[in-house]
Amino acid sequence: MLQNRINTMTILIFLISVLPLKAQQVITPDEIVSIGLQNNYGIRIARNVSEIADNNKGLGRAGLLPVISGTGNYTLSSSSQTTNSPFSFGDSDTRSYGAQINMNWTLFDGFRMFIDRRRYIELAILGEIQARITIENNVIMILNSYYDLIQKKQLLDIARASRDVSEERLNRERARNEIGGTSTTDLLNAQVSFNNDVSALLDRELELDIAYKDLNILLGKEPDFMFLPVDDIELEIEEPDLNAVMRLAEEKYTPYIAVIKDLVLAEQDVRYSKSQYFPNISLNANLGYTDRTVSSGRYDGDIETQSSDNSIFLSVTYDLFDGFRRRTALQNAKIDLKNRELAHQDELNRLKGLVREKFMNFYKATEKVRLEQQNIQAARQNLTLQQERFQLGSANSIEFRDSQINYNRAQSSLINAKYLAKTAQIELNRLKGEIRIK
Repeated sequence: MLQNRINTMTILIFLISVLPLKAQQVITPDEIVSIGLQNNYGIRIARNVSEIADNNKGLGRAGLLPVISGTGNYTLSSSSQTTNSPFSFGDSDTRSYGAQINMNWTLFDGFRMFIDRRRYIELAILGEIQARITIENNVIMILNSYYDLIQKKQLLDIARASRDVSEERLNRERARNEIGGTSTTDLLNAQVSFNNDVSALLDRELELDIAYKDLNILLGKEPDFMFLPVDDIELEIEEPDLNAVMRLAEEKYTPYIAVIKDLVLAEQDVRYSKSQYFPNISLNANLGYTDRTVSSGRYDGDIETQSSDNSIFLSVTYDLFDGFRRRTALQNAKIDLKNRELAHQDELNRLKGLVREKFMNFYKATEKVRLEQQNIQAARQNLTLQQERFQLGSANSIEFRDSQINYNRAQSSLINAKYLAKTAQIELNRLKGEIRIK
């Protein structure tokens, strides 16, 4: 009875986990990256932040353009007076219209405007680099999660095949026990092995479901979005040149490029601090017009007055003494520049170590793939041999189970080795600037 329940439960789980996938098309690694680039929330936010930095590099942001403002006014007032003066309007109503345009333009500020302009351009470039870093991180997580999904799916296939072999063994032991050809101990061992394989299969199915959920979150999809990955991890075992990878990393590895750009910004800060020792020259111009109308009972008709006021002036401002603030700012900027130079050298040294580490990781991982491919051939041959011997009765159940476990381990080890080699290759590609971000 217990046996029938286990079989029924396994079949139901298999149908629930597999049948929905049959209606789905296979999504390749390139296609999964395209989906992630379009929908991943972190990538979309990074692009928006980069766009903000790009918007800030305009001429107006740096103060190179004049500021022009306009004002207008309308005034209505009423006055009631009692006087014996012949010059008084007496009771009167006054309407006044006015408009003014003012322009203020900094002509010279010690080249700070031009330094700011250059600085905002560099910040826009840095914003693009930082966005690329975020996008690369997310793309790598998507790819790693995708290949982990393939790994989990393959491990599930192994667990299912192992369950099938154990079920065949259990049925054979049960049939032999019924005719007295085997002991109850062998039957119980076969039952335990089958139950263990069913339990392992349940674990693999849960791991696959979690892998789907994790990848879908990175893709900006609903957690239950279902699709089929490719069947196997394609691994092109190449022999990259360490020196070539290092040269490419110094040119294209985005975190290192960001440090270089940070150094350029520190140089701009020094120039900005020096510019404060120069005077400021500003041009100011005003255009104003007023139309005033007075209506009075003591005079025939309205009294109208129009006036225009125009002015232009040039101002020069220079701080003769500022409490040594300019000197302190310049000293601090120079110290900060030295720190950025040290940080650059430190990052370059770290990059060299990182390239060597990732290079060796990939090299060792590919060597392990070759080794595991040899192991699986030997384990497969041994399992086939023990299975034939077991069917003939010349091998006991323990020998058969050992060969089955060894073959499963060899398969799992090869899958894991290929996954690690692929993730190492992805890291190498990032160092070489070959991660797709568009």
